[in-house]
Amino acid sequence: MNGLYPLKFKPQYFDKIWGGQKIKTVLGKDFGNLPNCGESWEISGVEGNVSVVANGFLAGNNLEEVIEIYMGDLIGEKNYEKFGVEFPLLIKFIDANSDLSIQVHPDDKIAKERHNAYGKTEMWYVIDAGPGAKLNSGFNRKLTKAEYLEYFNAGKILDILSFEEVKKGDVFFIPAGRVHAIGARILVAEIQQTSDITYRIFDFNRVDENGNGRELHTELALDAIKFESKDSYKTQYEHKINETVELESCKYFTTNLLEMDKEVEKDFYEIDTFVIYMCIEGSVILKYKGISENIKQGETILVPAAISSFILQPLSETAKLLEVYIK
Repeated sequence: MNGLYPLKFKPQYFDKIWGGQKIKTVLGKDFGNLPNCGESWEISGVEGNVSVVANGFLAGNNLEEVIEIYMGDLIGEKNYEKFGVEFPLLIKFIDANSDLSIQVHPDDKIAKERHNAYGKTEMWYVIDAGPGAKLNSGFNRKLTKAEYLEYFNAGKILDILSFEEVKKGDVFFIPAGRVHAIGARILVAEIQQTSDITYRIFDFNRVDENGNGRELHTELALDAIKFESKDSYKTQYEHKINETVELESCKYFTTNLLEMDKEVEKDFYEIDTFVIYMCIEGSVILKYKGISENIKQGETILVPAAISSFILQPLSETAKLLEVYIK
């Protein structure tokens, strides 16, 4: 196992025009003297923002350097073959104090052609939402490109979007090509492909202190949008205690929910993958081979592929974790 252990990373905090205070007030994270915090990047392989290890003897090394040393032992053999030293997922907390722009992300094909990058399929788990808070996922009707452009050019794009009121525990899967936006007063955990490519479609006519609007990517977005429609975009799942419940599984990631009030044993021997835990409520202790690591609300930890079995034990009355890996 080469001395590998569960890794914590230094969060990277980003001040955003729409950001708020919930990353501090709800998740207990200290984003220093930023006026607000829109995003906390928990684990990132994005170029220029690669996460740095915060615990143990590897502290101070970045994720790319650690993968270079430990390769498949850290991320799994198949993942290493496919992605090399670029970590394949970006794990974030996002706090929208006001509405995010309406946007879309390209798929792998478009992203490769235009940006030599991966596309961006993602999902959200709602950690906190104010009364009546809404988000946008997809269209509220099936459209052609021409119909979409009619609404867009008339300044009526909001009329064709599907908005849904959300509450704590709601889950939304956002495949590349689906228009979407997190609404005001919503805090989410976001799991996504390693990509920072966003095409902004509409920004509610906002301007900065100099009166300038943010750049829109109208033409780029047009080719990336999938003009399909669904009756409901929310993911349905069962609530169970001390059992792993699958929320979403796609070729890019699998995300489960684990709500627990007693010790749970985990065994990943069959699937050769790293596992990430995001603690969204309470606190737990992760134990294996006489070593233990605490994870409290707002913290994220990466369990290397070489550690295939371990125990999770709640330190609070109940604890809630998101469990993320690649099948």
